[in-house]
Amino acid sequence: MLVDSSDKIRNLALVGHNDTGKTTLTSALLYCGEVQNRLTRVEDGNTITDFDPEEIHRGISIGLAPCFVPWKKHKINLLDCPGYGIFFAETRSALRAADAALLAVDAVSGVEVTTERSWGVAKREEVPVIFHLTRMDRERASLDQTLEGLTELVARGVLPIQLPIGKEHDFEGVVDIVTQKAYLFDRDGNGRGKETDIPADMTEAVEKARTELIEAVAEADDLLLEKFFDEGELTQKELEKGLTFAVLKRRIFPVTMSAAGHGIGCSSLLDALIAVAPDPLARGTFPALNVGGDEIKVKTEEGEPFSALVFKTLSDPFTGKMSIFRIVSGSARADTQAWNTQHEIPEKMANLAAIQGKQTTSVSKMVTGDIGCVAKLKDTHTGDTLCAKERPVALTWLVEREPAMSFAIEPKSKGDEEKIGEALQRLMEEDTRLRSGRDPETHEYLLSGTGQLHIEIAVARLKSRFNVEVILHPPKVPYRETIRKAANGHGRHKKQTGGRGQFADCRIKIEPLRRGEEFEFKDEIFGGAIPQGYRPAVEKGIQEARMRGYLAGYPMVDFCVRLLDGQYHDVDSSEMAFKIAGSLAYKDAMEKARPVIMEPMMEVEVVTTEEYMGDIMGDLSQRRGRPQGMEVQGANQVIKAVVPMAEMLDYAKVLRALTQGRSRFHMEVSHYEEVPGNIQEKLIKEAEEKKAEHSA
Repeated sequence: MLVDSSDKIRNLALVGHNDTGKTTLTSALLYCGEVQNRLTRVEDGNTITDFDPEEIHRGISIGLAPCFVPWKKHKINLLDCPGYGIFFAETRSALRAADAALLAVDAVSGVEVTTERSWGVAKREEVPVIFHLTRMDRERASLDQTLEGLTELVARGVLPIQLPIGKEHDFEGVVDIVTQKAYLFDRDGNGRGKETDIPADMTEAVEKARTELIEAVAEADDLLLEKFFDEGELTQKELEKGLTFAVLKRRIFPVTMSAAGHGIGCSSLLDALIAVAPDPLARGTFPALNVGGDEIKVKTEEGEPFSALVFKTLSDPFTGKMSIFRIVSGSARADTQAWNTQHEIPEKMANLAAIQGKQTTSVSKMVTGDIGCVAKLKDTHTGDTLCAKERPVALTWLVEREPAMSFAIEPKSKGDEEKIGEALQRLMEEDTRLRSGRDPETHEYLLSGTGQLHIEIAVARLKSRFNVEVILHPPKVPYRETIRKAANGHGRHKKQTGGRGQFADCRIKIEPLRRGEEFEFKDEIFGGAIPQGYRPAVEKGIQEARMRGYLAGYPMVDFCVRLLDGQYHDVDSSEMAFKIAGSLAYKDAMEKARPVIMEPMMEVEVVTTEEYMGDIMGDLSQRRGRPQGMEVQGANQVIKAVVPMAEMLDYAKVLRALTQGRSRFHMEVSHYEEVPGNIQEKLIKEAEEKKAEHSA
């Protein structure tokens, strides 16, 4: 679809908790917009936005998928995001690229874990939010209870702009509060409602909701508020324009609703998105850095020089790499010569295309705010900026979080070592949360990700896409070592082998730092006890030694080294000698600094029903977990706890067996804590045995 005006575009990230029907909603909207000729559901295995074989096999969304719905001369770009916590980075990426969030909330379950996380990111990024209640036709679906939960989450400004006609299984349509029109839908129809009269028994509720909406719109704009006080009302045009402004400024968070699995409410939602979601020009500016590294704002205007943010990469062994981008300013034409700011290289944007899932359609031009893709760029990756060379800018991207879990992998076939590296490189282009590389200590090849399922999916993709099979070893817990007290250390390296010898001497003091401060080196030598040129070698020796740990081979962190004094020899001293002396001083200090092993602690949230709470709490306690509280979430209970990562490696399997698959959880790294004494002794003993094996 070719759009020649930015005000005809709407960009929305469809976000929310897993199993709230986001992908089914996307499919229903595409059917309503005549992109496809029937409604497809996730369980059918053939939706436009769940196209990856692993998504089809597992019945869940794994990565964000772009698509668009043509509706009333507008192009509504949707970024369908996964709801599972381990794939939440995809939601963050989508919210950076979109102009608003369409936050799906199950009308039965209400506010859930990822609802809160999505809201939190949207709030932090100042992204407008439109709430959408899904599955309004289900038993125990409740508008009032869900609104209550959303108000508790948001505090104020949550207001329905639609009301349901019928409830639960009798839900058959909506009343648009803004236009005061009612729409009924054929169950399992094409999603297009038929205008009808507002039911008589809803007149009072509609009037009450409309009055509350008008008052909120007036409060969001000083001029409208003054007029409202003077005249006691707003015109229809003022209401519509004021509502759009209030949504943009995050003063009102509209609530819409549907039963997308039966095609109810789809056309009404599309109408609402056109009416209240901001167009790309309304965004105003986009944060960026100039070539000097200074923070600037790029104007989101059609007359500005071209700039685009690549926010997703798709990699396919047959079709190659597709870079999905959002045009922030200016416009692009087929064969546009762009400049990649991060890599400082030119890129030719041949085969400019609109995108539906993974299917593309060539277009000749794309305007400010549009979302599209281009194939086979040479060296452009997720997070890169493509722009006009005469105005190079780096559009602000996200800080990638460190992986939470690592597995050691090895090829099933001996000749596949090189193929594994190439295939993983392709996967990491598409999924920026994956990491891979050889561990310098164990020499194992590690694959790291946000959780066990994330890594298992990557392994399955290696096989299905690149015909590479690997063996996964149990994940290694990223233990760390640290110190509990300050200590002095002395390192002296002296060797005479005939001819020029080796000599270096240094004195250091080590001190604990706060958690998370990693390592600090301070040169406090006054005078020439150690020449300036040799001092970095002392730090290098300590750095290499700390990465090998002291107690059990885990990296030593959160300590400061002060270089205090030393000696050198005019002939026999060298950088290598001082590097060795630095490592000896480190070992000497560690003997007195009461080193300990630290373990990563996970923030765990388990969503379950009341009947399983006792079993889950008991199991978490056995895993050295500390309860942090419980709260009600719709019909479910949410158990919060802090648990050592070492005790959670098999939790997905255990929870499934414990609750017959009726509970779910997500976890993320919170902080590090000291390992209990008995476990520390075990880890040290295992490290000594492994060391003895290698030296045997």
